[in-house]
Amino acid sequence: QVQLVESGGGLVQPGGSLRLSCVASGFTFRTLDMTWYRQAPGKERELVALITSTGLRTNYANFVKGRFTISRDNTKNTVYLQMNSLKPEDTAMYYCNGVRWASLNIYWGQGTQVTVSS
Repeated sequence: QVQLVESGGGLVQPGGSLRLSCVASGFTFRTLDMTWYRQAPGKERELVALITSTGLRTNYANFVKGRFTISRDNTKNTVYLQMNSLKPEDTAMYYCNGVRWASLNIYWGQGTQVTVSS
């Protein structure tokens, strides 16, 4: 059974940090490009950061550049999102996404809530 499970969300004050994790099971993690998305109430889901299957390439949305870092550990089947200098506008549900382009398989996790508030 294919599964992506996120964790690490929570309540943090502005300027604080969180690290999200997404653990994959049921497929060959190293073949997937991984992406973090987020969705705030009343807004569309938006891409936050992506990392290729090998980890050699990353890309970020402009609104997180310099603050967030995506990384992966293929030995642990895990992708991470280190979030620093958090702002109230970063408040959202954060979702992990995996894509295997060769077979066009797309996988989603259930999300983890991040709330930035004083």
